[in-house]
Amino acid sequence: MGSVSRSAKSQQAGGGAKVAEWFGGRLGVDTRSGSSVRRKAFPSHWSFMLGEISLYSFFILVLTGIYLSLYFHPSMTPVEYQGSYAPLRGLTVSEAFDSTMRISFEVRGGLLIRQAHHWAALVFVASMFVHMLRVFFTGAFRKPRELNWVLGFSLLVLGMFEGLTGYDLPDDLLSGTGLMVVNGTILSIPLIGTYLSMFLFGGEYPGKDLIAHFNTLHVVVIPALMAGILVAHLVLARRHRHTQYPGPGRTERNTVGLPFRVYAVKSGAYFLLVTGVVFIIASLVQINPIWLYGPYRPDQVTAGSQPDWYMGVLDGLLRVMPGWEVAFWGHTLALDNLVPLLAGAGLFLALGAYPFVEAWVTKDGKRDHHLLDRPRNRPVRTALGAAWVSVYAVALLGAANDLIAVRLHMSVNAVTWAVRIGLFVVPFVVFAVTKRWALALQRGDREEVLHGRETGIIKRMPDGEYIEVHRPLAREKLHLLTQHEQYAPIRISTDGSAARTERLRALLSRGLYGKGTQIPKPTVREYEEIAHDEGDGTVIH
Repeated sequence: MGSVSRSAKSQQAGGGAKVAEWFGGRLGVDTRSGSSVRRKAFPSHWSFMLGEISLYSFFILVLTGIYLSLYFHPSMTPVEYQGSYAPLRGLTVSEAFDSTMRISFEVRGGLLIRQAHHWAALVFVASMFVHMLRVFFTGAFRKPRELNWVLGFSLLVLGMFEGLTGYDLPDDLLSGTGLMVVNGTILSIPLIGTYLSMFLFGGEYPGKDLIAHFNTLHVVVIPALMAGILVAHLVLARRHRHTQYPGPGRTERNTVGLPFRVYAVKSGAYFLLVTGVVFIIASLVQINPIWLYGPYRPDQVTAGSQPDWYMGVLDGLLRVMPGWEVAFWGHTLALDNLVPLLAGAGLFLALGAYPFVEAWVTKDGKRDHHLLDRPRNRPVRTALGAAWVSVYAVALLGAANDLIAVRLHMSVNAVTWAVRIGLFVVPFVVFAVTKRWALALQRGDREEVLHGRETGIIKRMPDGEYIEVHRPLAREKLHLLTQHEQYAPIRISTDGSAARTERLRALLSRGLYGKGTQIPKPTVREYEEIAHDEGDGTVIH
């Protein structure tokens, strides 16, 4: 009776129980969360430092941002510039531009802090971007870390918008040129675009409240959201066991790494190293010299203007999009702005949603995974990630189409068409090459397991044949090359009785793990059938 009543209650709970169970497994409620941090082990692979770089860059951004906010005036009120930079003296500028010039030339250490702030922002987004790719290619997003993937993805997107809002605060001609692009993109949004633009700019472009609005977003709203997400990200990482690369003694039930004291000392030294590198770059490499651009004027445009690299993907899509428009019912739909906006958003949403798609396709959303994948052992996932990066890279080249044309003495139209074609051709080429590359590496691992390691030693057999001597692999190497799990594609009935969603799942499953997507790893029987020379431990073929 007890089991029947529990089953009935479970059925009555329905979807709510499933949702609670899903979040319970991801929030670490059912894990060993009570253990002390000092008793945890921290793997020391170099790729784990990518996430720490982003964390330390965030600290640098906060500290330098507090310093800059003491002297910056977020106002578009016009004033006459009377600072120490003679070429601009007497020009009418905004208070935002005037205070930024004062920070750069009159505040002690202001230019160094300002450049360190800008470089730290670039490092912050770059390290998050590469860290997300590391998580993607190694499968670190699998249960119980799906929520951490969403938090990290949200942090990346917020970091990009944080950089955009900070980039426009000085109110110089370069940032103003970018603002015109932003305004055009906002206006292309159907129904609400005009209202968003009026609210953001405080009236018709360029308005009078943009700097104040962007300053609030840049200094208060977005940093608060990022800090909250970062804390939640670290708390979840603390509650889950740390991921680790496969190797001897490493399983799904343990963690091999450094003790907390050693890790803390190493991490502190790494923070000082990152800080030192950022400030060395800031002291040697000039960035965003607004005195060369001058104050923003709506009737002027900076030639050769480029956004920061992380926003280059959207700018590149805008530049190569044909000037298409659709007019209906007295309204015009600006496809030349709307389509790139939707394509850029879709590109990032595809990356953010992939872990959930893979878990659904493989029906592997209930097991915890703490061992990372070698990218070669997931050829299709690795190829999809490489194709995604290629789209980003080609669009980034499109954002520099004018500079490429000038430097290489080419036509801008030729460069633009090359980018247009590349956006559709390059991802498929990269996907095919990456997949074949991963399969070739898998095939090489298989041969190495079965036939041993090549020694370069040539041996003559009694019958006169010359063969190369192979050494059998060490047990640690054998474990590394054979420990991974290979999924089988989902099979459904062929009589058409399966639901449409199951047929879709089976189709995607065949694409990920069907024929031609992985090389079968050697079995124990295949390995034991290899002839071993008992005299010197060599393998002869």
